[in-house]
Parts: sequence; C-alpha cells; structure tokens
Amino acid sequence: MTIRDFSGWLDEKFSIRQAEDFDNAGLLCGKADREIRAVLICHDALESVVDEALQKDANFILCFHPIIFSGIKSLTGKNYVEKAVMRAIENKVAIYAVHTAFDNDYWGVNFEICEKLGLENQKILMPKKENLQQIVVHTPKDAVEKVKQAAFDAGAGNIGFYDECSFKVSGDGTFRPLPGSDPTTGDIGEREESAEDMLFFIFEKFKQNKILNALKAVHPYEEVAYQIYQLENENQYSGLGRYGDFAEEISAEDFLQKVKETFGLKVIRHSENFGKKIKRVGVLGGSGASGISAAKAAGCDAYLTGDLKYHDFFQAEGRLLLCDIGHFESEQWVKLQLFKILSEKFSNFAVLQSEVDTNPVKYYL
Repeated sequence: MTIRDFSGWLDEKFSIRQAEDFDNAGLLCGKADREIRAVLICHDALESVVDEALQKDANFILCFHPIIFSGIKSLTGKNYVEKAVMRAIENKVAIYAVHTAFDNDYWGVNFEICEKLGLENQKILMPKKENLQQIVVHTPKDAVEKVKQAAFDAGAGNIGFYDECSFKVSGDGTFRPLPGSDPTTGDIGEREESAEDMLFFIFEKFKQNKILNALKAVHPYEEVAYQIYQLENENQYSGLGRYGDFAEEISAEDFLQKVKETFGLKVIRHSENFGKKIKRVGVLGGSGASGISAAKAAGCDAYLTGDLKYHDFFQAEGRLLLCDIGHFESEQWVKLQLFKILSEKFSNFAVLQSEVDTNPVKYYL
C-alpha cells in the first residue's frame, strides 16, 4: 500500500478535516507514491522515535501530536522539531498526525477515558457547531435510486448510528433548453415539464465536495439543480470532551483515589474539596481549560483534564471539582487505541507500537 492510499484511509477513518482550525493534523511529510513497509505508532514523533522507526524498518510514523505545529520557515536542525523532521525526510520516513481529529472522534481519546473510569450515559461535552449541512437535489423520478446511492456512498445521510438517511418530496419542475445546451429530455427553445423528486440529505461540512462530485457524476441532467443549507443543529456525535455518570455517587476523596489508580498518577492537582459528592464527570484529554464552562453547564460534579493554570482553578466556584491529571497522562491510552484500530484493519504490513518514552514531564518524589 502506498503512503497516498494509507493516508487517504486515515483521512476518512478519523475525519481529519474535522480537526480544530488551529491544528496541523494529517500527513506532515512523506512522498505519496512510496510503498509502506511498516507503521510505527507513537505519541510524539521526536527524533528518538524516528531512530526507532529506522531500527524497526518502519517508514511511516503515525503520531498523536503533530511534530510540525506552527509554521517552519527553515530546516536547519536548530531545535527538537527541526531535528525530528529533518531526520525523517533524510531517511524517507513519512509522518502523519491525528491529534484533534481523534479528540473530536466519538470513539476517540475521551471515549476511552470515560470507559476506563466506568462512566455510563456518555455524551459529547462540546458538540461540533457549524458542521452539519443539508443538500436538496432535484431529481427525475427514474434516477432517484441511483442518485440516492451515490449520495450515500459519498457519506451523505449519516446521522449518529444510522446511515442512508434521506427524505423525499415529489413535485413538478420546468425548464427550457437554450441554444448550446444538451438536454436529456426536451427540445431547444421549448419549455419542458418534468415530474421530479426533491431529495434531502444531511452531511458533515467537510464531505461537501465529495458528495457534490458523486451526485453530478450520476445525475442525468446536464445542469444539476441543488441547494445547500447550513444547519443550526449541533453534531451530537462529534466534538471535544465527554461526560458521563457513575452508577452510584461517591465521595470526592474516593473519586480522587479512583482517578489516581485508574491513570497511574503520582499526584493530582485539584480545586478545593467542599465535600461534594461525585456522580457526573466531565473529561477532556490534553489541555482542557476551555471545557470548564461546558462541564458546569452539563451539571458535572468533577472535571478531569490537563494543563490547568493557577487562575483556572478559581472557575470551580464550589460547583465542581477541577482536576489536573497531566497532559500526557490524560492521553496515555491513545497509542494503544490507534494500534488496535490499525491492527484489525491491515495485515499487509506491520503495525508497531513505539517503545520510546516521549513524556517530557518527570516527577521527583
């Protein structure tokens, strides 16, 4: 399999275009037509990880965090980012990052955290907005099934755990072919009336071009009549963070001990404990101060994330227990998640897990 084909599969699997705007997810470096020998999965694609890939004859690194995050103006090896990228390019190793695409994925980073904690009734904490659209396409009745299938194959009509969702309204349309046209039916200069169906499909915004191309490829009309609408609906199956409930409420002390054991932590930074019982818990892997307000709005009794600053803890306001469990620690299962997904899908090349410790934070006890 080529890097182009594999990267294309990753783009679709993790909806890479749903990554946050600030992110740099996707293929970061690598020649598209090169064949893949083996894939090495890691958290951060540091120079030491590139060396590990070379030792294991892996020429594709799938990482969580992008090693190239902000614009690189030169490649001279002056810092750890440039050293890693240069090492990869010089040795023909491709690097691909999933980052916030996997954060936003329904089964991604935050799903695993909730599963490890044993939370029930899970929901997305901050659903994606300005993401869902609807297309309405006017279709002659004898082409309806062909057009429907093309839309479905391109990813339209997916709503949560359902696919091939659509709606149809019948009516009569008119058109008059003008000189230069090549109409499927009707004569030049004569108004034509046609029995048509309006087909409605919901889709995620990033799929728009693919769906339009698919519809135009099978639609019998020379000029396809369609409209696209931006929906106000939140996408309840894509977004950052997650929350869920324990079967029974527990004390704050028992909750903190449970978190410590589940994540293998040496320490937890948390806001003041007012003796609040913990039933509903919000989580956001990585840097998650931006989710505090959403956790409050969702009625969470506790919120787990990483990289909280001093003043962030004031936002608890006695309403919930804020816990900083560490950036890497909150994302520690990502590598195994990705390994399981790829191992089940691909057997024509080796899928390996990196053994290099890339967590830059250490503790002196």
